[in-house]
Amino acid sequence: MRKATVQRKTNETDITVDLELDGRGDSNIQTGIGFLDHMLTLFARHGFFDLHVWAKGDLDVDCHHTVEDVGIAIGQALREALGGKEGIRRYGTMTLPMDETLMLCALDLSGRPYLNMDVTFTVPRLGALDTEMVEEFFYAVAVNAGMNLHFKQMAGTNNHHLAESMFKAFGQALDQAVGMDERIQGVRSSKGTL
Repeated sequence: MRKATVQRKTNETDITVDLELDGRGDSNIQTGIGFLDHMLTLFARHGFFDLHVWAKGDLDVDCHHTVEDVGIAIGQALREALGGKEGIRRYGTMTLPMDETLMLCALDLSGRPYLNMDVTFTVPRLGALDTEMVEEFFYAVAVNAGMNLHFKQMAGTNNHHLAESMFKAFGQALDQAVGMDERIQGVRSSKGTL
């Protein structure tokens, strides 16, 4: 079973993440930030990941620590669940339409973290989530998972749709990348390691 549990406890947050890669898309998300809960539910559903996130953070300050630390914990859980990455496709891409929005997500589970996010939000907040924290979340996931991650906004004006299309596209692209291919012997790299 490709799954992991990560617990992260700091002076600012207390987080538990359970992630199963070969799931059905079931989720139970409780971060205290409604919009983030919605986005993570979509990510799990569209990636067929079973994801359970419980987070208690210093939301009386703002959402920054909670969002960033949830991203760290999810990235760590993904890295642990992948183990040595034997047999995985490694790459994933999705161009996802959502009403007026068209979002591209492409990723490589290379072990070399990088985030390129070409998405423009025009409002400061979606519910209780600061829109600048979307980038912080994906940066934390990418760094801790060892993932090269790109987002490109190809069309779109509605900020809710932009965020939602990012999380849906990320789920589907990641589902491709973690998928197994029996043709792959060891890892999909001429270096022999990822």
